[in-house]
This record gives sequence, C-alpha cells and structure tokens, in this order.
Amino acid sequence: MGLDNVEHIVLILSGKGGVGKSSVTTQLALSLSLAGRSVGILDIDLTGPSIPRLLGIENAKIKQAPGGWLPVQVHQSQLLSPVLDLSQLKAEETPLGKGGKDYPPPGTDGADPASRPLRLVGALYAISLGLLLPSRSSAVVWRGPKKTAMVRQFLTDVLWPPLDYLLVDTPPGTSDEHISLAETLLQQTSTPNPQTSSQLAGAVVVTTPQAVAVSDVRKELSFCRKVGIGVLGVVENMSGYVCECCGKESNLFGKGGGEVMAREFEVNFLGGVPVDGQWGSLVEEGKRPRYGQDIVKDDGDHDDDDDDDDDMVNRDDTVENNVSAGMDVGLLVDKYQSCSLCVTFEGITSQLIGLVESGHAIGS
Repeated sequence: MGLDNVEHIVLILSGKGGVGKSSVTTQLALSLSLAGRSVGILDIDLTGPSIPRLLGIENAKIKQAPGGWLPVQVHQSQLLSPVLDLSQLKAEETPLGKGGKDYPPPGTDGADPASRPLRLVGALYAISLGLLLPSRSSAVVWRGPKKTAMVRQFLTDVLWPPLDYLLVDTPPGTSDEHISLAETLLQQTSTPNPQTSSQLAGAVVVTTPQAVAVSDVRKELSFCRKVGIGVLGVVENMSGYVCECCGKESNLFGKGGGEVMAREFEVNFLGGVPVDGQWGSLVEEGKRPRYGQDIVKDDGDHDDDDDDDDDMVNRDDTVENNVSAGMDVGLLVDKYQSCSLCVTFEGITSQLIGLVESGHAIGS
C-alpha cells in the first residue's frame, strides 16, 4: 500500500515559480521510461497542477479501488521503434551530402531504421489533483491544513504498481506542502539494508540562469539540508534557446548561473536544458518535433496571386504528406524521441540513475 512498491523516490524542487519544474519532471519521466525504467509522477502542486496537461491525460479520471486510488497509466511497458530524424543530421550525413557515402550515419551498421533493434520502454503512471477537479479552470482555494492532509493522502492512499522511480513534482518555494511532504516521506521511507540505497533517493533542484532564480534556489538547497533530504543535483532550465529552423542553440537567456551555484553548494550539476519551441508544440498540440522543415517565411515580397496559390498548394501537399507519413501519430514517449531535448535529458538521466542507484545524494 502507498509507497511499498516504489524503489526510488526523487523530489523535483524549485525556489520560485516559472522555472519549468513540471516540464523538467515530465522530461525526466519520459527519459527514464526510454531508459527502460518504470516511472510514476506524483503531482503535489495542488494550486497549479500542470502534469496532466503536459502528459496529455487531462480527460482521464482517477479510479477508486479497495484500499486507495489507482494512478492513470500514460503508457504501458512496450517495445518502440528507434527514431531517425534526417533533418537533425549534418548535411554530409544525409543522402544529399557526398553522394550519400556517409549514409547511414556511423553506428547504425548500415541498417535501415525499421530493421534496427526495438527499444524497450518502461511503463509510466501519473496522479494529480488536476485529475480530481471538475474542470481545468476549477480553482483550488485551500488553507494550509487541508493542503497538508491532501499531500499525506497522496503519499499513503495511491496504489502504485511496482515502480523503479517515483518523481514528485512539488510547488515552488518551501511551503506547508514541502514540510508535510518531507515529514511524511522521512517517516514512511526506510533503508532495510545499510548496504542498499534509501527509498527516498533525494531531490533534483531546478533553476534558470537568471540571478533572481539562482538566489531563490539557494534557499531550497538550505531547506533540503535542514530537513535531512539529500540533493542529487541541480538542473539549469532555459539555458539557451534552440532555433526551430536549424536546431542550433544560442544563449538567449544567459547560461551558467546554475552551475556556479552548484559548485558553491558543492552539489552535482546535472546539466543545462535549453528552450525548445518544438517541445511546447509536442505537449500542447501533440506534434512530433521536426527541425528545419516547412518553415514559412513572409518576406513581404509578393509578385502576384499565382505565387500565393502555388505556396498554398505546396503547404496543402506538405500537410497531406505529413498525415500520410504519420508524423503526429504515436505515444508521447515515442514522439519525444524526435525532440532535441531528448538527447539533453539522456545525459541528465544517465547521471541521475548513477547517483540514485549508488546512493550518492549530497547531504543524505
């Protein structure tokens, strides 16, 4: 019951709102799933639950079972085909470059993408207060004691299936929910064997490069130390911007503030995550990320109506080709493989798995 079936619990914290903590939580969950781990997301951001929207499960309903609630299954454990997005490869690695001599890219052993080994992904589950509200616009106007009771109920009354990781998406700051969460988790989780890692693995702290966000995150790190929760590392979100035309990254919002802070507090820096508009299109509209294709540029130079008609025909053909090619068909985790951030989070997830499964959270 409750957390009995969960092997590792990871808290996702932020010192202030608007740093993309829920987005980081979602992408960590997808990346862990792609790494073959079974994952659950517990959304305790009670007044601003966004996990259902990010996962595309807003219309799902939580079911009651004897003994508690059943989390919503986002996808089951299954085999997925690998994704090869030619638009993200260098010109010399495509059939158009060097007469196709370097295609397929190194490491594919000349195999057609469809013939490559399938990828085993772990199951993904989620639960959120947003799935219990009458509608998405319903406001949660609760005082501290009711929030505390709701957090404890989420931790004790959800019937999770066997999970490798449970990611807990928290509200920003250090409020009543955080104190209740820390107290309940420290009471319920235990280390049955001193040689094994604790069930409460630690916290991942999310910040942005701006000085005001970094300053607030310092308070979050101090909170973790005071309540006895280890810090697995810091993720710097919005660390640059990925161009939708070419897929290249530029430091539009600055970079490096989170890494400097991590060194100052002697915690791990897990990596920086740039802003990618294709990720937004994926979670908002379900569109598979595509880079450098079908970019419509209006330069203000229109010679005649025939050119406009030709452009419209070309756009219609593009839409028909995309539909016939199944560009927007598939699970969220499948389409996420085409996103540039998937590669970024592979590195972050690899570090996280190593830290969690070796029990090396700082301060734990």
